[in-house]
Amino acid sequence: MTEHSDVTVVVTNYNYGEYLPAAVASALAQDGGEPAVVVVDDGSTDPGTDEVLGSLPPQVRVLRQPNAGPSAARNAGIAAATTPYLLVLDADDLLLPQALQALKPPLLADPQLGFTYGRTRFFGAWEGILDLPPYDPFRLLYRHMIGLTTLVRAEVLRDTGGFDPAFKGYEDWELWLHALAHGWEGRRVEVETLHYRRHDVPSVNVGARREYRRIYRRLRAKHAALYRRSAELARRTGAPLGDRVVYPLFWGWRPVPAVVEHLVYARRWRSRA
Repeated sequence: MTEHSDVTVVVTNYNYGEYLPAAVASALAQDGGEPAVVVVDDGSTDPGTDEVLGSLPPQVRVLRQPNAGPSAARNAGIAAATTPYLLVLDADDLLLPQALQALKPPLLADPQLGFTYGRTRFFGAWEGILDLPPYDPFRLLYRHMIGLTTLVRAEVLRDTGGFDPAFKGYEDWELWLHALAHGWEGRRVEVETLHYRRHDVPSVNVGARREYRRIYRRLRAKHAALYRRSAELARRTGAPLGDRVVYPLFWGWRPVPAVVEHLVYARRWRSRA
C-alpha cells in the first residue's frame, strides 16, 4: 500500500509506443508512492507499439481493445478501475511527480468537490504555460477551460457515464459540464501537474471552426437546463459584466477563424529550439 493506492491512472494509447513508456513512468513516479496504472491500447497497428506494450512494468495492467476511439478507451480503463479516485493521461503526455500530492488534498478535505486539476505546461512543438482561468462554472458554460487530466472522484464518472464519444475532441469539456449538471464542481490547484505534448502538425483550417460550433450547439442542446442557469451561475460566481458579455458571445461561438486563432497561439508558444 502507498499513499496513492486509492488512485488509478488510466493511460490511453494508440500507436504511441515511442512515448508510452515515459507516460507510464511519470504515473508510477509520483511523490508519496505509486498509484495503480491501467494502460488501455485502442487497437494500435504499429508493431513497435505492440512490443512496448509487452515490456511495460509488471505492476501495470494492460487492456487491449479493437480501435474504438479515445473516449471508448478512457471509459474502458475507468470501468476496470476499483479505486475512489481516477486520473486519465494521454500516452504522449507526462504527469509531474508532485501531481497527486497536490491534487488529492482538496478532494479529501471537501467531499462535495468533484475534481481537481493543476497548471499545464506545453512541450514539444510548443513551449510555455497554458494559463487558463481558475475553475468557474459560469465561464465553463462557454469556454473549454479544463483539460482532460484531472483527479476525479469515481462517483462523478458514475453519475455522468464517463466520456461521451459524440463530442469528439471536446469530450472532457462535455464531461465537466455534465458533472456540473449533477452538482459536482472542480478546483484548480496552483501547482504545475502536467506536461502536455504539442506535436508539429499542419495548421487547422476553417472547417475546424465549423466542427467546433457544431459541437458547441450539441453541448447546449444536451445540457439545455444547465445553460438556462447561466444568469444564476454568473451571479453566484460574481462574474463581472465584461465576462457576462464576452464569454457567451466570444468564447462560446469563437468568431475568429480557426486558422487565425491557431497562428496566434503558435506564435505565442512556438518552441525556439
